[in-house]
Amino acid sequence: MIALVSRRILSTVLVLLGVSVVVFLLIQLVPGDPARTILGAGATAESLKAVRAELGLDKPLLLQFTDYIGGLLTGDFGRSLTINSPVTDIILPRFENTIILSGAALLICVGVGVPLGMIAAKKQYSIFDRLAMFISLTGASIPVYWLALVLIGFFGLQLGWFPTSGMYNSREPGGFPDLLAHLVLPAVAAALVPLAVVARMTRSVTVEVLSQDYIRTLRASGVSENAILWRHGLRNALPPIVTVVGLQVGYLLGGVIFVEVVFGWPGLGQQLYTSITQRDMPVIQAGVLFIAIVFVLVNLLTDISVGVLDPRSRKKVAL
Repeated sequence: MIALVSRRILSTVLVLLGVSVVVFLLIQLVPGDPARTILGAGATAESLKAVRAELGLDKPLLLQFTDYIGGLLTGDFGRSLTINSPVTDIILPRFENTIILSGAALLICVGVGVPLGMIAAKKQYSIFDRLAMFISLTGASIPVYWLALVLIGFFGLQLGWFPTSGMYNSREPGGFPDLLAHLVLPAVAAALVPLAVVARMTRSVTVEVLSQDYIRTLRASGVSENAILWRHGLRNALPPIVTVVGLQVGYLLGGVIFVEVVFGWPGLGQQLYTSITQRDMPVIQAGVLFIAIVFVLVNLLTDISVGVLDPRSRKKVAL
């Protein structure tokens, strides 16, 4: 187990370094001049030169990258070009809101997708199985922004059950109940595609588990079908389910960008959208890096969890 954790941590560090390099280079390729973004279209050549020197943009690319990595190691992500505030002061509150939305979507994804897949596996080839898999396939094919607009139009505007924008009521914030009311529609919109993926994977894995010899032995011993499914079947199906759930976290962190823009959710996705339109490169850079770091760390925890659940993976590392 120690070897597994050590290798995963080492690979995580290398991946984070690679992500930092890629993000830095991609931002360098984006057209636009940060100095002109700050000063505006009417800036003189002398003022543009002074701002570029202040931002370090007149240095060679290698020195810019060295300064960039040094800032990351000290927690300095630079300052916003549009509002002249530290990037961390802008990103962190928005990132917390994105975590709330992604966490709620993940709860829906796991809480509905796993039971749905397991029941479909238990009732293999039944009407329920075919209907559940058809719905999950359809859900995986629906664009997130289109679903968000449908939910707003039907449940928000036509029925009036849920608010359609923001995180709280702007006039009279109602605390946690108000947050939950605003969270329902965007969380459902963000959860649909990963829910479909988790349901289909859970069904596939559970069908394979239920066909094993020890399951037949349990049935012959008189163990109830519910006990076989939820106690023995789920336990042995968990490693691949945990793996696919971990992968969906990355999709959620990227997919909620569209959801946040449509619902006006004040998260990192909406901030990235605003920063892209304003060409605020330090904020874009930090936002993409934050998402990448969380995704890599979640994958690390997923690998460790699978190693705990499945001793065979630890043996492979030892070999």
